[in-house]
Amino acid sequence: MARATVWLCSFVLVLGSPAQAQVKKILTVGQPPEVVADWQSASNKVKIVNVTQDRVMQEIGDADAFVGVISPAQVQAGKQLKWVQITSAGVENVLHRSGSTALRDSGIVVTNNQIVQGPEIADHALAMLLYFSRRLNVYSADRLTENWRRGRFEGIELRGKNAVVIGLGGIGQQIAIRAWAFGMNVVGVDPEDIPMSPFWQKVVKPDQLDEVLPGADAVFISAPHTPLSHKMMGPAQFELMKKDSYFIAVSRGGLYDLPSLVKALDSGRLAGAGVDVTDPEPLPQGNSLWKFSNVIVTPHIAGRSDQDRSRMLGTVKENIKRFGEGKPLINVVDKQKGY
Repeated sequence: MARATVWLCSFVLVLGSPAQAQVKKILTVGQPPEVVADWQSASNKVKIVNVTQDRVMQEIGDADAFVGVISPAQVQAGKQLKWVQITSAGVENVLHRSGSTALRDSGIVVTNNQIVQGPEIADHALAMLLYFSRRLNVYSADRLTENWRRGRFEGIELRGKNAVVIGLGGIGQQIAIRAWAFGMNVVGVDPEDIPMSPFWQKVVKPDQLDEVLPGADAVFISAPHTPLSHKMMGPAQFELMKKDSYFIAVSRGGLYDLPSLVKALDSGRLAGAGVDVTDPEPLPQGNSLWKFSNVIVTPHIAGRSDQDRSRMLGTVKENIKRFGEGKPLINVVDKQKGY
């Protein structure tokens, strides 16, 4: 998972001595003129070349870097490429695009926008949990019938409840902080060694997931999608979840088994589920998940806000400056791990 602690990586691009340095060509596709101008202002040691998609193959041969989603054919044609900047956080589709591992197995450095979308995605995850824990789904439906619902309120208090956060990276840590602020006891699940923090009680490895699921009142999925994390919430894991617990998925739909989630809801095991990501995506019309009143589905928009675009473009600008100066890049992806 992405880490704030590795925000500045130790990888330095060796591009020759200052005396040998030349203006480096950075190719990008379909960017607004104002964005290109802003990126260009980062360094006079680079030249941003903004082209349409049909011109990429003609321009990539002598490019030193590429900003955007790159295809395997473009990787092969980019004989001088040293760096590819992905503008999103997830890189699984790029590293394995069309089944090719050309980028993953190359010497090209890949950077992404990990961490920068953490605040809004974490807000979205907690909003989903609160939507159900405060029974807002019920009262939202009452508005349509103008029903002033009185009687016993069945909402729950989050203070003292247990949260399991799968993936304690840039997004997961933000979720953990918010859950802690509501008084929840947080357990993280992550393959990396995560430093101790007052925001979580402990962190276990993915092979210990089954041990912590039965005690969770809420399970958050915030891990990247890799071959190792694929469907890590499967039939057995949903069966282990506590009665009347909640499931929230905000990173990638490939991390959980959709039919098993539907079964857990249909059997009454889960009190509710909020998913911003599904597999397949978009969630097809007629899929059983749409029928539940205790489910909220949002169309992969948890990472959007009034601030996310400026942060994402800013990360690219900072890396353009660093690339021009031969300094370490930020948000470098471990291509073998996939994050």
